Amino acid sequence: MNAPDTPPPSRTPAVPGASFDGVDLAALADRLGTPLYAYSASAIRQRIDGLQQALHGLDAMICYAVKANGNRAILELMAGAGLGADIVSAGELRRALQAGIPPARIVFSGVGKSEDEIAGALDVGIQRFNVESLDELLAIERLAALRGAVARAAVRINPDVDALTHAKISTGKSENKFGVSIDEARRWFESRAQLQHVRLDGLHVHIGSQILSLEPFRQTLARVAAFWRELRHGGHPIASIDVGGGLGVRYREGETPIAPADYVAAIREALAGFDGRLLLEPGRYLVAEAGVLLTRVLRVKHGEARDFLVLDAAMNDLLRPSLYDAWHDIVPVSAGAGPEVVYDVVGPVCETGDTFARDRRLPACGEGDLLMILGAGAYGASMGSTYNSRPLPAEALLDRGRYALVRRRQNFEQMTAGEQPARQWETA
Repeated sequence: MNAPDTPPPSRTPAVPGASFDGVDLAALADRLGTPLYAYSASAIRQRIDGLQQALHGLDAMICYAVKANGNRAILELMAGAGLGADIVSAGELRRALQAGIPPARIVFSGVGKSEDEIAGALDVGIQRFNVESLDELLAIERLAALRGAVARAAVRINPDVDALTHAKISTGKSENKFGVSIDEARRWFESRAQLQHVRLDGLHVHIGSQILSLEPFRQTLARVAAFWRELRHGGHPIASIDVGGGLGVRYREGETPIAPADYVAAIREALAGFDGRLLLEPGRYLVAEAGVLLTRVLRVKHGEARDFLVLDAAMNDLLRPSLYDAWHDIVPVSAGAGPEVVYDVVGPVCETGDTFARDRRLPACGEGDLLMILGAGAYGASMGSTYNSRPLPAEALLDRGRYALVRRRQNFEQMTAGEQPARQWETA
């Protein structure tokens, strides 16, 4: 039975005393301060369960995309559910291992793996590399040879499919930096006998993020399936096909995410007859709607052309609106029941781009009112910075009426710990 396609419990009611996964948000903000990220463990489990149920009967492994939210508590939740990890750096590898995700359930993606990163992944024995260039493939071969090891690898195909998403999160067009053409991948397999320390036996594809239509997935899967059948006919066995991630979520009214059952049905149809292992790399889909950013109103600024609602959260805490012009619903938690007002919702950072919303209609707000920015569980804290010397916010995990602080609020001393005066001068 598939999980219902209703939004997870991150859609908190816009009333005073609102709760999130059974935790009173106003009380939480009073105790831990703002800005504050809060994640619902129940909502994450719901998404995991729905996807796992849809995959029932398939030899499939879900590898959570760590870049979406790499907090250790989130990764431990993924590990407890039996998920693996899709990583793109040595730091993410260490996070995944420390959270208890076994190396055999870790895949390494990304176009710019350094030799140190490749060596580290070889040393711990990850499941496989998703290879993005011939140079990278030869580097893995050389480094594996030095260790007397055999690395498993999949070639990342660039299928030249438009994911119908924002240009900055589209990764499957020929002009994007990711993957290689099918023609180049074909040459790799034709010459793979020359590889003594890389077992090239997988295909990988990922065309972008926040995809809300099945059609780009169907096009992509059809091209991957055709190539897999061609390779099989040519005597090149394929042990795994990694279909990537990209499942979109609901950020605003009218957006309808793809149901996991429909997504998996498209995979089953396209790859019918494939007897190897399927890998999936969801990130945003599992955590975005499970997270909110709690923030207080610093002041209301009445301009000549518009009113500005100035928050204590800023673009360094949540970059998506500034970077992608992304929409996030903004909901009052403790505002009064006054008439609606149209605001530009902004942060205190010294950039015009530090804007969460323009012309947003909200109940009249005043200094100290608590708001929450929804859909902030993915690419929120993980993309945070200390721009304007603003320390990183705290993070809390909520679970059925209780909460745990899972990242302490950074203080000034921690933020500047790596800096030092220029007192010891040397020549290179």
